Amino acid sequence: MSAQEAPETLFDESAQQAVDLGNRILDEDGAADTWEVASGLLAGAIQFWLFSRQPCDDPFCESCAEVSTAERRLNLLLEEVRELAESSDYFESPRDVGTGTH
Repeated sequence: MSAQEAPETLFDESAQQAVDLGNRILDEDGAADTWEVASGLLAGAIQFWLFSRQPCDDPFCESCAEVSTAERRLNLLLEEVRELAESSDYFESPRDVGTGTH
């Protein structure tokens, strides 16, 4: 393996598998709606993300403080979604309204 070929992280592999699943669903069902598939994948990802961020049984656990309420978990989720969206190659489109007016 060359220096340029870094092994994929678990994060990268998970993200790629989600993209591959969406593409496979669309390939297998020519009538499938891209937005519906994408929204379904997002719903599943959100469910899994929230499941993974459940606090432990100790209400005073310092390690769980940032996920100790539903609102805190939602804020963390929204923050992560914003960061991931803004870093995506697809965040801005040449067809966006107002493109090139800044």
